[in-house]
Amino acid sequence: MILSSGDGQQRRPWGADQARLHRHLLRRPSLLPAGSSLLLAVSGGQDSMALTTLLLDLRHLHGWRLQLWHGDHGWRPEAARQAAELAHWAREQELLLRLDRADPVPRSEAAARQWRYGRLAAAAVRGGCSHVLTGHTASDRAETLLLNLARGSHLRGLASLGASRLLAQDEENAADPAGGEPLRLVRPLLIFTRQDTGRLCRERGLPVWNDSSNQDRRWARNRLRAEVIPVLEALHPGASRRISALAQRLEEESEGEAELLELALGRLQADGDPLRLQRRRLTGLAAASQRRLLQHWLRGCLARDPGSRTLETLVDRLGRATEPGRLNLAGGWQLHWDHSTLWLRQPDELHG
Repeated sequence: MILSSGDGQQRRPWGADQARLHRHLLRRPSLLPAGSSLLLAVSGGQDSMALTTLLLDLRHLHGWRLQLWHGDHGWRPEAARQAAELAHWAREQELLLRLDRADPVPRSEAAARQWRYGRLAAAAVRGGCSHVLTGHTASDRAETLLLNLARGSHLRGLASLGASRLLAQDEENAADPAGGEPLRLVRPLLIFTRQDTGRLCRERGLPVWNDSSNQDRRWARNRLRAEVIPVLEALHPGASRRISALAQRLEEESEGEAELLELALGRLQADGDPLRLQRRRLTGLAAASQRRLLQHWLRGCLARDPGSRTLETLVDRLGRATEPGRLNLAGGWQLHWDHSTLWLRQPDELHG
């Protein structure tokens, strides 16, 4: 639902925060290309409000066209009132705002996330936007790394919450109608912390609508934020920023490693078939190399990460004996092997 519209281009304030984000975007011009149509996910919290005002400040330099999206999960009684107040603020800024309300109400964090990104993708397509933006900060990235570390994630999971990724790979079909390019999810504020966005909101007198569900410690991230991060910061001030920087380095190393893995997998293919690998050559490598190659191979074929437990199980079974075997994978896929070859069978093959 469109509640407000306009595209005013009045000059905006300029300070250290604007200069910092401007330099960051100039160093990475593909992140938010000049002249792009951007859809900002705005919860009304300090991070998304800070992102919105910074992009308004820089818009005249980059020629962006901005739209806002707000989603109501149906978890809070005050959500409708806050959405109306946010819509009023958007009208004052001469920004178009789209609202979505979940029906049925998501029952978990994962379900809420899936709904949110699905609706964002659909709204971006309707609005002709090529990039969807969220207000995730370095603080969020540090929390994500710690959560994934506790879950036993491999390095790719530790490097998650990156600066940019394709949105349409695991959400609704969302090719950019303007140019046929895939829709991208971008997180421009990863160079800022939650303390930075709070300070910016106070300095600019921005309205902030607090989400009461962020205080609910039944959710893992809330409990980590309230109970774990303060301890780490007390022990080592600046811990969150350094943890986020580590995730950034892992992301950069992962991108380089992916190119090398592709080359290595080409040497391991059996009969030139990308769904078949030579077992003997694979198992002759170190266990860590086997895990990385199998993870990259399976993620590329299945369009999802196989998970650390699956990889550990697979490497163990391949190394213990040369007998034929089989492993069920997510999405109905199966991995088979004999003494010389591993091969994947797609779900339609299994039911054909």
